[in-house]
Amino acid sequence: MTAKISDMDTSGGYEKAESTGKRSRVSGMDRALQVLDYLYETGSPAGIYAIAKAIGAPLSTVYVIIDDLVEKNMLSRNSDSTVWLGARLYHYGLAYARSLDFLNVANHEMHNLSRISGETVQVCGRDGDHMMVLAMADGPGHFQVTSRVGTRVPLNWTASGRLLVGHLPEKERLDLFEHCAKSSPTGRAVIDPSALSAAAGEALKARISIQAGESDYAVACVASPICDDKGVCIATISIVLAEQKIADNPDRYASEVKASADRIETIMGWRSHS
Repeated sequence: MTAKISDMDTSGGYEKAESTGKRSRVSGMDRALQVLDYLYETGSPAGIYAIAKAIGAPLSTVYVIIDDLVEKNMLSRNSDSTVWLGARLYHYGLAYARSLDFLNVANHEMHNLSRISGETVQVCGRDGDHMMVLAMADGPGHFQVTSRVGTRVPLNWTASGRLLVGHLPEKERLDLFEHCAKSSPTGRAVIDPSALSAAAGEALKARISIQAGESDYAVACVASPICDDKGVCIATISIVLAEQKIADNPDRYASEVKASADRIETIMGWRSHS
């Protein structure tokens, strides 16, 4: 008989614990979340052994959890026995997204800006030490952008990444960049914490940040912050385009993206911080 998460002692651990060695008791819910978090962070299907090793759980325990999550459609099992996030999680995500007025407003403005600029536009947020693409509208041209929704890159690689921490106190920005700044594939991303901290603060104050060729060759990004009523940068809206275009006409793209950020804040009632 296959055990279910409902059969677990969620107050302190599994009712059937392994007899060898003394283990700290972890709730069934916590273990399930560890499995889901691991798959989300790695971004690809994984085998049960790899998951158990990564989260430090007994193999038998992970088998029980995964069987139950697959049965509940929270995970899907592939033909090679690896597992991946299931359709039920997607439906939960859609329901959550629909409840957020901000994402609806930002999504509308993102598509409007893509039409006006003729370029790819992204809405990005912060995920710990990384910038993450939250939404994206492809431009009508042939220019291809490699980053898609869900892409995570170090904060120091992008124009948006700097804006997302620009509201933090200087000491906090310095500490953050000291441990998270990484060299980019092009070798052009700034990694000096002091320079990054100063650039982040200046960019937020100016409400514009531009980077070219730092994360990808020949790719540029011009971003503007979306700040709440307390001045906290909760997201950014940015135009992603060929590096040569921003070199030829930086003022045009900067003006367009700032206007879009301003409209989002105005609709959300957040302009009191200006």
